[in-house]
Amino acid sequence: MKTASAWKAGCSSDTGLRRERNEDRIFVDAASGVFLVVDGLGGHAAGEHAAEAAVSAIVAHLDSNDGPPEKRIRDAIAAANNGIYELAKSNPEWEGMACVLTLALVTENEVTVGHVGDSRLYLMWNGNLRKLTPDHSPVGEREDRGELTEAEAMYHPRRNEVFRDVGTRPRSAGDSEFIEVRTFPFHPSAALLLCSDGLSDVMTAAEIAQVLELYDEDPNHIAELLVADANAHGGIDNVSVIFIAGEDFIGMRSPAMTEARARHTVTRTKLSRARWRKYLNKASWLVIGILLGMGIFAAGEKFLWRLISQ
Repeated sequence: MKTASAWKAGCSSDTGLRRERNEDRIFVDAASGVFLVVDGLGGHAAGEHAAEAAVSAIVAHLDSNDGPPEKRIRDAIAAANNGIYELAKSNPEWEGMACVLTLALVTENEVTVGHVGDSRLYLMWNGNLRKLTPDHSPVGEREDRGELTEAEAMYHPRRNEVFRDVGTRPRSAGDSEFIEVRTFPFHPSAALLLCSDGLSDVMTAAEIAQVLELYDEDPNHIAELLVADANAHGGIDNVSVIFIAGEDFIGMRSPAMTEARARHTVTRTKLSRARWRKYLNKASWLVIGILLGMGIFAAGEKFLWRLISQ
């Protein structure tokens, strides 16, 4: 059932600078809290067909099935996998076609994400960007274990190899070596980013976070900025992003936050000046009091000496 969402979502997808076609696909239904990024794999346009088949199968399954989010995710991705496999069998040119994907079901306070491959989901909260989906690839596993730095993994020659995909062979929803599912809280002051590896292969987490910190109530603008930056970094692959901002999320580098900091600085300066004036006034009266006291004491002392001398 569609309800009013407590977040804003924006998306963008681009072919990049070196590819002839865009084999990524994205799906956004903010009212239902369904967000999906798919990266197609395979030659002869097979990746496009695999990605489109995945989106169609997953959306149809989610629309027609209720239940716990994890079960819905597993069943939907398994249905997409087996549909792609059967589709490839019907056309020799599509043999071996597949895709990788990240699917998120979002409620007001919780996110359940299903993940296969090396597309990603990030969480932005309190100024920190965290990758919450592991890369199902040899290089990605080494990066997650700390054996490779982020930069070493990004430029590794085997970066694009994956050992999990959707479509190359029949799978069941409960296959332990297939879909990875996680559930975690989604705070109103947090934001989510789903992306294909066309973004994460050319931009570090720190560079991505800098863009997210520009958010100022326009999620589509952030999505477009990320795609533009990916192309500015070489555009080596198709790039797709979905940005989801909680109702209280605002970027620390946004115009609104910059203005608020400026106002705070002015207010703090005025308060500081007023406080110093108050302190100076008190200090002045204290000095005057001390001087008067010293004068009175000196006059009194002279008077006493006169009395003693008489």
